[in-house]
Amino acid sequence: MSSNFLPCQIKAVDYSANISTSNVDSYVVVHDDGMPSDLLSYVSEAKKIDKGFESEVSCFKHDNKLAIYSPLDLNDYSDVREYFKAAKKGVARAIKAGSLNPMLILPSRPKYKHAELNTVLGALSALYVPIQYREDVPEKAERIKCLNISWSQKDQLKDLIEKAKSLESGLYIARDIGGGDPERMSPPNVASYVEKAFTSGIISIKVLSDQDEFVKDYPLFAAVNRAARSVPRHQGRIIWMEYKPPKPSRKTLMLVGKGVTYDTGGADIKAGGIMAGMSRDKCGAAAIAGFMKTVELKKPEDVHVIAALCMVRNSVGEECYVADEVITSRAGTRIRIGNTDAEGRMAMADSLCVMKERAVKENLPNCYLYTIATLTGHACVALGDYTAVIDNKVAENAGHGNSFCKAGDLIGDPSEISTVRKEDFEFIRSKGYGEDVLQCNNAPSSRTPRGHQIPAAFLIVASGLDKHDASSSIPLKYTHLDVAGSAGEVPDPPTGASLLSLSQLHLF
Repeated sequence: MSSNFLPCQIKAVDYSANISTSNVDSYVVVHDDGMPSDLLSYVSEAKKIDKGFESEVSCFKHDNKLAIYSPLDLNDYSDVREYFKAAKKGVARAIKAGSLNPMLILPSRPKYKHAELNTVLGALSALYVPIQYREDVPEKAERIKCLNISWSQKDQLKDLIEKAKSLESGLYIARDIGGGDPERMSPPNVASYVEKAFTSGIISIKVLSDQDEFVKDYPLFAAVNRAARSVPRHQGRIIWMEYKPPKPSRKTLMLVGKGVTYDTGGADIKAGGIMAGMSRDKCGAAAIAGFMKTVELKKPEDVHVIAALCMVRNSVGEECYVADEVITSRAGTRIRIGNTDAEGRMAMADSLCVMKERAVKENLPNCYLYTIATLTGHACVALGDYTAVIDNKVAENAGHGNSFCKAGDLIGDPSEISTVRKEDFEFIRSKGYGEDVLQCNNAPSSRTPRGHQIPAAFLIVASGLDKHDASSSIPLKYTHLDVAGSAGEVPDPPTGASLLSLSQLHLF
């Protein structure tokens, strides 16, 4: 594994420069545009006699090397992800054929902006090897030796590869943390992984591990952590990361990630076989850790980035928190627990409060506060495989949701806007005297109307961000990203959903 966390060496090459004698052993192409004339001639003839040539991956011999044509499936409703998918299929087929040094030939006149970038990222995604397989079987740590990339726009290829490297390195970390099993990526192990992944000094790291400190300063997180803290290898961690730019910052990104390393549901235990896959409940924090790697490599001159990874295991046992408890958050909000399986909002709320406190106390410029979480089944039902973008009124008035979705569409990380409304705040309002908020109802989110908007309202109130709404003297932009549907499911690697959108919107 390289210092940039890439699956193999990446090299820019020129197709026409003595390629017949190079180490390249296969060609992978996804579109006629940009295809060298000799390859194009073969493909054109093949299309005339093979009606399936444009509908499935084809392999043929060319110049004594394997050539692979992975066609695009484009229509009026397609988007840039078709290039990602085609490249991923093409490289996977090259690997299956035994290629160790494939050449990816990029399209020269693509239909979508960033199609070339998506082609490279799709190829790299096919090369990812899960962290536990890399560690247990080191001789299988790399699937190929080198990915060679050729593009007719030779003067732009170097910059394209550098951008792809910075994004893929982040996605690589997101896949490692998000996809690692509950023991390999337990809270202490995530902290150790992050510390080893960021050694340049560009990103400062502080790991909170004092269980009593959690009770005092992060009481909602501590409640979720209570059943796990008696097992040292499962004890919670809050990992603070920060990038300070060399120039005065024009914006401040403040990101809080749900890092539930395993979700049993707690006392409201997940029954009926639905606990499988709950090691992926940390993909929000994983995406943020990956984003911080992209920040480290990009080194933005005037963007300040602060991140909190809330790593906790929602265990079940005699110490677990239970429904009907009343717990006061860091912000002073009194919360009645309704369902212990709504632990993600609990794990993040106090760290979000810390972000709010810093934004106000330090007078940080142009703050964008985010929570990123695999939070609700309702988001999956409502939006399918897309990220839900839920702005508070300050962010909505600034047009953030539209900008975020546009950035995601451009780079192949699409989202859809949901809106938090007055009734969402009414839903969480506790009816009991001396209580402010009901954490959750007793029905699954997928069977609760507005089941993915309601948690956004909870996070706003529980963190005290409701005191910084659009009509306040210090308004703060806040957006909740529910990636439950977009983060990927076992056994496929995590997608790193929201990393590309955040990077496109704020870094590039």
